[in-house]
Amino acid sequence: DYAKEHLAQLQEKAELIAGRMLRFSVFYRNQHKEYFQHVRMHCGNVMKPSLKDNSGSHGSPTSGMLHGIFFSCNTEFNTGQPPQDSPYGRYRFQIPAQRLFNPNTNLYFADFYCMYTAYHYVVLVLAPKGSSGDLFCRERLPQLDISTNKFLTCCVEEGELVYRHAQDSILEVIYTEPVDLSLGVLGEISGHQLMSLSTANAKKDPSCKTCNISVGR
Repeated sequence: DYAKEHLAQLQEKAELIAGRMLRFSVFYRNQHKEYFQHVRMHCGNVMKPSLKDNSGSHGSPTSGMLHGIFFSCNTEFNTGQPPQDSPYGRYRFQIPAQRLFNPNTNLYFADFYCMYTAYHYVVLVLAPKGSSGDLFCRERLPQLDISTNKFLTCCVEEGELVYRHAQDSILEVIYTEPVDLSLGVLGEISGHQLMSLSTANAKKDPSCKTCNISVGR
């Protein structure tokens, strides 16, 4: 596994291409209709964390170790809204950002990778302070300041929490605790299901100069 200093090198590389910060207001998770039916019928309306797959960097300490729920927060540049296309299914759960990310949450950098394409993914972990996910990450991942990092920020402005995400990276946000569907809104998207963009068990391009580091043996 990558040590913290290796992840810090990856973080520095990711910061170089992060781009400017855009405001957003919701985290969202796309899945198939059957997934949400299962959550409602068999899980008490609660999405449960699952074990992270082996997507991304070969040395990521989260792969096969960290339990969490994947969320997105990227917005379309022209609308400020989540995109209408998704590789993961036509049903989208949206939750107000403050439900998952607030001053009682710790934020960690977990990975930076691409899949033989021009765009890059940054994996972040949101863990409520003192939770088991937080304790796992504290030992293994670089912690980010929630108000000043280059990827995902939560700041108090004029008395309210304001959220921003990096424009030029695709953020994959892992939330380490269960999430009740009653905290958000479930609906169907109007766009396409772009299977080619799925990152499930995605393998990192080992030749990319932008997102690889040399790890001495």
